[in-house]
Amino acid sequence: MSDCSLLKSRLDSLYENRSSVHLENDPLSFCHRYPNHEDQEIVALIAALLAYGSVKVIKGSLKRIFDVMGESPSAFVDNFIPGEHGKLFNGFKHRFNNANDICALLWAIRQIREQEGSIENFFCRFHNSDAQTVEQALNNFCPSVLSLDYRPVFGNSELSSQKSYRFLFPMPSNGSACKRLCMFLRWVVRPSDGIDLGLWRLLSPKSLIIPVDRHIERIGQMLGLTKRSTPDWQMASEITSALRELDQNDPVKYDFSICHLGISEGCNGIEGEQCKNCPVTDICKPLQ
Repeated sequence: MSDCSLLKSRLDSLYENRSSVHLENDPLSFCHRYPNHEDQEIVALIAALLAYGSVKVIKGSLKRIFDVMGESPSAFVDNFIPGEHGKLFNGFKHRFNNANDICALLWAIRQIREQEGSIENFFCRFHNSDAQTVEQALNNFCPSVLSLDYRPVFGNSELSSQKSYRFLFPMPSNGSACKRLCMFLRWVVRPSDGIDLGLWRLLSPKSLIIPVDRHIERIGQMLGLTKRSTPDWQMASEITSALRELDQNDPVKYDFSICHLGISEGCNGIEGEQCKNCPVTDICKPLQ
């Protein structure tokens, strides 16, 4: 069996053995709490954008937000008025982001829905159907979100001083791996498979780029998917290209299962007890 065939066999097995335990240990789990697709899309964007830091902290912050938003996040957003409802998030803090940032995000989603009816329609304004990846779409989507009217939140439309809010919308053109936005796109674009949601129809899974967090960075290096050492857009593209050799129409299908080797199974790049039952041990080269 060739190295590529062996890698595909191991990753396909890993994909098939994803579990509800893994899902519960992931911010994506919040999306599955809502049966309505409009609610899921909104929850997915919020959950993905705040998915930085420890899983425990992320889940605590998201619970605070979604408890406020109630049973219908879409209804909450569509009726959201910063001056009236912003106080519901008083005291909120998630590492770099605060209550004002959450209000700005909710206000942005309301404007997006008013303009285009959905986040999907707004995003796909910037995606050329001939584009091989979502790179250019992200380069146009993020500035467009940041150019919305934020005066009801920040008192003016100038966001240069709102670094914590701008942090939520990085761009490939600046070198960022755009991990959180790529993760959001994976959740909503990939077919519904018990993990991902399959909400969008205007974007193809083959155009997605893998979300590179510290787990994908490390395990991607260990599996020989990248030779790069910096977790930037180039690394994300390189890993995606390697995975495209295994599944050209759905290269990021393996993201969740690879990532949870680290998140849920304890892979830290050092050979140890966790390696004994790992399904990719025989094709992995520990970093230490």
